[in-house]
Parts: sequence; structure tokens; C-alpha cells
Amino acid sequence: MHCPPALATQQGMANPAPPSSRDPSREETILTAAAALFAERGYAATSIRDIGEKVGLLGGSLYHYIKSKDALFIRVHDDALRGAEEAIRSAIAPITDPARRLETACRVLIAIQLDPASLTLPLMNDFRAVPATVRAKLIERRDAFETLFAQLVEATPLPAHIDRALYRILLLTTINSAGNWYRPGRLSLDEVTRQILAIYQVPEA
Repeated sequence: MHCPPALATQQGMANPAPPSSRDPSREETILTAAAALFAERGYAATSIRDIGEKVGLLGGSLYHYIKSKDALFIRVHDDALRGAEEAIRSAIAPITDPARRLETACRVLIAIQLDPASLTLPLMNDFRAVPATVRAKLIERRDAFETLFAQLVEATPLPAHIDRALYRILLLTTINSAGNWYRPGRLSLDEVTRQILAIYQVPEA
């Protein structure tokens, strides 16, 4: 989602195009603008008007591309998770060793969560601010995302006494919260990653 914002012409704003003639690049621009605003201001402080003003679309023209703020937030959240999942699957695809697959998945997710430009952490931090109906949709998508890690953990050799479901929950909680407590300085990103993997006894290559 890297398309530059496009400004609507006065004619386009006065005479919006029918839904069937949506401009995919304009839709992508709206998603990019919405993602940036949600990440910067949070769900509650971002309005549809704010998003429209950012891309130069107001009123009916904007609603040709989005249904509601709730639907837009869900779409942005889903796109961020989908991007993370695709990056992880791409990284582990050539790897066959189960422990290395889990290690690599953890490294990719930590890098995503600690990337200042990443949208996943700000959107996840806004979880409690959204309406219950939106939250239910987000939980459904996150559960689907965590299925990937459930499969990786299940395939990885771990001590017999380890509860794998609890292991996965704690591992993902640690990784997903890293952006809240990590500060560059004493430990590098790689050193922090190594510490997390060591604590959870994920064998390194």
C-alpha cells in the first residue's frame, strides 16, 4: 500500500462516479491514508471526514469506496495481518526443519513488530477502543493468523511437559508486545530476538 494520495477534482467531487467504475488506485490510496490515520490517531480519534480530507474525497464520492469507518478499520487491520502472514510464509517456505521454521517465523514477526513503519502494532494496540462488533471480526482474523503459529509450534520438538497452546499464547504475547517495551541501545534487535528465542527454548540454526 504505497500509492501516493490523489486529489479529487471539483467535478469528480460534485459528480461521483458510480460504484461499478471504482478506480483501484484511488481505493488503494484511501486504504493507505486510513491506515496512516488509524495508526497515528487511533480508531476513536479518526473520522471518515478526516480520511476524506486527506485524500481529497468528501461525501458520496468517498462512500463509493468504503461502507463505514468500522468496515474500513477491519479492512486495514486484515491487510496488515495478511501482509505479516505472507512475509512469514515466504520466509519459512524453503525451510524443512520444524525448529528452524518456528525460529524464522518468530524472527520475521519480531522484525515486523519493531519496525517503526509497521501498522500491526498500532492497530493491535487499538483493540479495546473499537466497538464489540468490530472486535469480534478482529478476533476472528487474528485466530486465523495464529493458526500458522499453532502449526509451527505443534511441529517443533519441545519438552513433553510443555503445554503447546499456552506456549504459543505466551510466545506471541511476548513478540506482539515487543514494540511497547523495546528501546534501541543496550541490546540490538538481533540480540533481543535471540533472548526471546532462548527464553522460549526455540532452537536456533
